[in-house]
Amino acid sequence: MAETPNTSPEKGRKNRSLGAFLLFLTVLVAILIAVGGDRFDRHKELTQEQYQWYLYQGRIDSQTMRGRNLIEGMFTTPVDGRDHFKVQFASLEGEAASFRELKDRHYRPITQESLEAAINGGWYQPIEVRSVKGSKSAPAPTGRQAESEEDGDEDTAEGLAPQPPKVTEFLFARVIASSQAEWDRSFEAREGRSIGASDRPSFPLPTTSGTLDLQIEKPTSMGAAIALLRDNGAEYEAVALDITDGKGTTWRDPGTLLSTMLLVWGPWILIFVVFLFLMRQMRNQGGAGGVMSFGRSRAQLYSKDNNTGTTFEDVAGAVEAKDELREIVEFLKNPTRFTRIGGRIPRGVLLVGAPGCGKTLLAKAIAGEAEVPFFSISGSDFVEMFVGVGASRVRDLFKQARENSPCIIFLDEIDAVGRRRGSGMGGGHDEREQTLNAILVEMDGFGTDEGIILIAATNRPDVLDPALLRPGRFDREVAIDLPDVEGRKAILEVHMKKVKIAEGVDTMVLARSTPGYSGADLAAIINEAAIRAVLNRREEVLMEDLEESRDKVRYGRQKVSRKLEAADRAITAYHEAGHAVVAHKIEEVDSPHKVTIIPRGRALGATMVLPERESYHMQKKRMLGQLALLFGGRVAEQEFCGDISAGASDDIKRATELARAMVTELGMSELVGPINYADRQGSDFLGTELMRGKSHSEATAEQIDDEVRVL
Repeated sequence: MAETPNTSPEKGRKNRSLGAFLLFLTVLVAILIAVGGDRFDRHKELTQEQYQWYLYQGRIDSQTMRGRNLIEGMFTTPVDGRDHFKVQFASLEGEAASFRELKDRHYRPITQESLEAAINGGWYQPIEVRSVKGSKSAPAPTGRQAESEEDGDEDTAEGLAPQPPKVTEFLFARVIASSQAEWDRSFEAREGRSIGASDRPSFPLPTTSGTLDLQIEKPTSMGAAIALLRDNGAEYEAVALDITDGKGTTWRDPGTLLSTMLLVWGPWILIFVVFLFLMRQMRNQGGAGGVMSFGRSRAQLYSKDNNTGTTFEDVAGAVEAKDELREIVEFLKNPTRFTRIGGRIPRGVLLVGAPGCGKTLLAKAIAGEAEVPFFSISGSDFVEMFVGVGASRVRDLFKQARENSPCIIFLDEIDAVGRRRGSGMGGGHDEREQTLNAILVEMDGFGTDEGIILIAATNRPDVLDPALLRPGRFDREVAIDLPDVEGRKAILEVHMKKVKIAEGVDTMVLARSTPGYSGADLAAIINEAAIRAVLNRREEVLMEDLEESRDKVRYGRQKVSRKLEAADRAITAYHEAGHAVVAHKIEEVDSPHKVTIIPRGRALGATMVLPERESYHMQKKRMLGQLALLFGGRVAEQEFCGDISAGASDDIKRATELARAMVTELGMSELVGPINYADRQGSDFLGTELMRGKSHSEATAEQIDDEVRVL
């Protein structure tokens, strides 16, 4: 018995080196972003004095406080127009409110003469005056200018002497102003006539009395204007700002030096390290994780240490399938028992069944039971946009399997790569067919090994290539059918072990009422019942929870909130009663189990029958009874409601399909006879013959239509 080989030390070292490199790369990028990310933004950095200078002038269009020490926004410049800005403070605590208040001020221009007239006339009551003075130094002389000064050229030196700072001063005031309506009433009372356009005051007045922010434009005497405002009760504040670029107050993070070094050397170091890594991987393309690793298999490996945790005890309802697969597991565990008398291990096992029947679950059970390596992969993992990648992955998969032989390969949804070649639409040299050719050669070619078993699963065996299904490749085809009543009961009991079930729950009743349900459907019923019990604040799952979940899985949730008129409810009631009466009266039809007129899914009502026994033959009398059952609702509407509705559309569709199958496939028509006239099945894209059409004449087609109508 061969043990599962451990992962090689070289592969472990490669994985560790890759992980270390990725960790280093992540840390370096994070440091660059965190420390030096501000160097790459397009915000103009202002000094604190420049920011206040623009703020006092009302040139800050928008601003946002970022954290405790950063302000970002938009401002207006005389040269460049609008631009982004940012300014940093040591702390904005205590300053943020005043900055917001200054930003919200909107100054209205006024001359010194108009201001004096408004104050003397009693229209303004000054409360605040602020003088804002900004000084901007000229740039220092450089180059030939400095050399000229050192050479003693008096004229040149005199012409290039440092210029005094350029000073700009603004005067702002805040007053309590009377309203425009008060001015109009005063004028009309004084002049005895209505006010005209030329009678408006030379100073601005608000619509309603309140505070007004003013900017005194080009005052004739700054001192006189300030004295006028102060003498009338205004509080005076003088602000002097140095707005020279680079000379104002700034605040910097202590990590500036580190950020500069990272920004200068970090990108080059990063490029160099990435280049070394790529060159190393290019030299070792075949290694795991290499640049060209898209040609390697993506199969997941299970062994003793990391099995799926699923065994054959967790699989119910597929006794024969489990027996066949147990033989595979037994052969791998003890091969000498079979080889002693000349037995050969099967090379392939094909699991065939409808969706939800448990094909993948059985594969997980094999992985949990087998004490050999188990490779799991999906058919879609082989097909890529690059030609030859799928075949390369197939070869790599079987190479890994040979290194771990004996082992099992599980290929789920094999129809993704195993469709029939040479027919349908598409050429014979596409990527999918090349992948299939590689699988055929690896399964049974010159270099085939005996220690590899391929287990594949599909629900479309009709589209698989015949070369794939022949003995020597897939020696066994295990059909996994929908479970019978005993199988459904066993499946329900397996899933019920995981939930708390109340006493009195009859598993057989639930199993009998779920004909046609797959294992996945039954698992969903148990899960939905547990959820319903929790939502209803119960600690155990009752029978009513299970029955409601059964109906929900098949038909959908009840639509209790849908409001139906009495007439609509009556039509639905007569319709479902018709189904129930026919089911009760006809012996060949199963007895009704549940009738409801509560909307569920797309149906306004439903009639469910409960089979007395499991039946595997559909006789003609039983089918005629099914036709009568399907039309019972429509007949009831016609007899008791005086009209018919569209509620029987699904019944008519199912009855038509059943009647056509009786005539064309099952030979239950005396006129047509026991001849198969079924239309071509399948799709042109799934490997069926493209030019094959109907196999009967138009006269026969008319006879078929007549017989279907008679039924």
